[in-house]
Amino acid sequence: MQKVCHITTVHSRYDTRIFLKECSSLTKLYKVFLIVADGMGDEVKNNVHIYDIGLRQSSRLKRAAYDSFKAYNRAKELNCELYHFHDPELIPIGLKIKKLDKKVIFDAHEDLPRQILSKPYLNKVLSLVFSKIISFYESYSCPRFDYIIAATPFIKAKFLKINTNSEVINNFPTLEELSDKIKWSDKENIISFVGGITKIRGIKALLEAIKISEFDFKLNLIGEFYPIKFKEELGELLKHEKVNLLGYLSRNEVASCLNQSKIGIVTFLPSPNHIDSQPNKMFEYMSAGIPVVSSNFPLWKKIVEGNNCGLTVDPKDPKKISGAIEKLLSNDKLAEEMGQNGKKAVFEKYNWGIEEKKLLDIYKEILK
Repeated sequence: MQKVCHITTVHSRYDTRIFLKECSSLTKLYKVFLIVADGMGDEVKNNVHIYDIGLRQSSRLKRAAYDSFKAYNRAKELNCELYHFHDPELIPIGLKIKKLDKKVIFDAHEDLPRQILSKPYLNKVLSLVFSKIISFYESYSCPRFDYIIAATPFIKAKFLKINTNSEVINNFPTLEELSDKIKWSDKENIISFVGGITKIRGIKALLEAIKISEFDFKLNLIGEFYPIKFKEELGELLKHEKVNLLGYLSRNEVASCLNQSKIGIVTFLPSPNHIDSQPNKMFEYMSAGIPVVSSNFPLWKKIVEGNNCGLTVDPKDPKKISGAIEKLLSNDKLAEEMGQNGKKAVFEKYNWGIEEKKLLDIYKEILK
């Protein structure tokens, strides 16, 4: 059996895209290794052989210097036929592995040059300079890899210009994992936000929308605050009686919360890396059979309104967000119908089974 190895020094060992979807799917045809940096030790899970190189460094610069070196040494020891890495700081390691006459895939989760333009800790001049440098480095290095896998069609289109072996593997949900198991009539007035809780994801406007609404409902915030001081900045908004801070939850716990919910919220603020993205959570809400209230970016409107599975709003306007929530909570028939439309769309075109086949076909092509 051929051996393949995934590498990340940034993501968690049970990352949804890397471990639960890609690595787990690949075990159907290959012996799969996953190199991580979390200090939790080695293990075998879901037939994936996980190797830990120790707790990751705190800064990107240190990760690029120390963690990358350790990851490369472990990868070299495994002597696999194909290596698939997930972090931009591992690009130099990918180039070194290519020199060992190995097949290499770069999995681009984000459009890093565009993402840097919206980093709050960089001024405009620095962000532009760093963005240009990274864009140049991508143009130099990525044509040398055997394949570029992109997380969205937009990212694929960018990389196709420099490497014709580029394909999108979307972060679509696995069927049944989040399927609705509670009758709509048994649900309470609960809305849920799942994911990292950051300023750029529109949490402040969402909380202000909750505050001004006269409807009786609860908001479940499921995820961790980043940075932690952002939680302090939100102050009294988080203390509102409608807000439940649930913190990080397991996949099963998230599924349970979504089953009890009537609405899924994904009102990210407009940033270069959001406008053309396809947020995982939108499709997970759809898979769970609940309507979506999302930002009104053109791509998101096409998905949400095109499938009649929710409402889109200006994510900066608390009144618009509040109005969309109230419209769905006041009309159970409409909300349930939209939720079922979303579930149907996931079953037909937005599911991991479709993406898994594309991934396996890419591997077969490279390793033939």
